[in-house]
Amino acid sequence: MIENGAVLPMFYLPPVEYFTKLNDFKPNLLFEKEEHFPKQTYRNRANIYSPDGLLTLVVPVVKGSKTHTKIKDVKISYDFTWQRLHWMSLQACYRRSAYFEYYEDDFAPFYEKQFNYLLDYNQQLLELLLRLLKIKLPLQFTPAYEAEYPQLTDLRSTMSAKKPINIEQKPYFQVFEERSGFLKNLSIVDLLFNQGPQAVNYL
Repeated sequence: MIENGAVLPMFYLPPVEYFTKLNDFKPNLLFEKEEHFPKQTYRNRANIYSPDGLLTLVVPVVKGSKTHTKIKDVKISYDFTWQRLHWMSLQACYRRSAYFEYYEDDFAPFYEKQFNYLLDYNQQLLELLLRLLKIKLPLQFTPAYEAEYPQLTDLRSTMSAKKPINIEQKPYFQVFEERSGFLKNLSIVDLLFNQGPQAVNYL
């Protein structure tokens, strides 16, 4: 069993805060795959900077994925073309950023290929993000659900998409900051597309 580490949820295009925590505790990290799916969290949503300010991208899940469904069993819904919507939003928001074109081909397949399970989708995106950020981290998963982890820092419910953001964060250049100022704790892609290879130093 890992000690002096942390247990993290698996998010969709996680916020910057997630990666600072990941950096703090690596390599002693466990990723949660046995928890019940909590709604309205970063597990299936990400915030990006649009011309109109904060824009939330939500990955729809199959109805019935209520609180009693394990996260590893939650299926992605394709009732509407959300992938096209997300990709068009990412292009519209970051086409003017310094590094979007540099990374575009890495992300495009995630908005073309259909994935059955949310956890698999998030995992493969995280593996891509770690590679692009040059963070070496083998992903280890929870073998069973534990309500508490006495030896680990439990980060499963600390990063909320619903709570106001009160983290300290040094500003970096954002494409639309002249409109709404610096927006904290956006998806890691905001940092990546704006800062490119410097993103890892920022973290």
